Amino acid sequence: MKHFLTLLAVLLFSVSYGQKNQKAIIQTTIECDHCKQCETCGQLFAEKMYKIDGVKMYELDTQKSEFTVYYNSKKTNLDLIRKSISEMGYRADDVPATEEGYALLDGCCKK
Repeated sequence: MKHFLTLLAVLLFSVSYGQKNQKAIIQTTIECDHCKQCETCGQLFAEKMYKIDGVKMYELDTQKSEFTVYYNSKKTNLDLIRKSISEMGYRADDVPATEEGYALLDGCCKK
């Protein structure tokens, strides 16, 4: 009986944990292959991404021009994440980069 209750508790925790933690793939525009390491674009991007309440982790695939974002859906949503990425100067799916964000990118990260 004790093992059953432990198993049930673990199962319930797993189900509730999985419902709030989400993974999303966001298509973007990346113009250079060093954006992850670029001290202005890459480091600033990382700082801003992690300031979005609920974003746990992200990965940038420059070959596919996409972000994989792991986030807590109880704290943020995909529309807010897309908007934040666009404000950093990058397109996020159908949300274009803002002019202000794009202007702050290094020349190598622009078209």
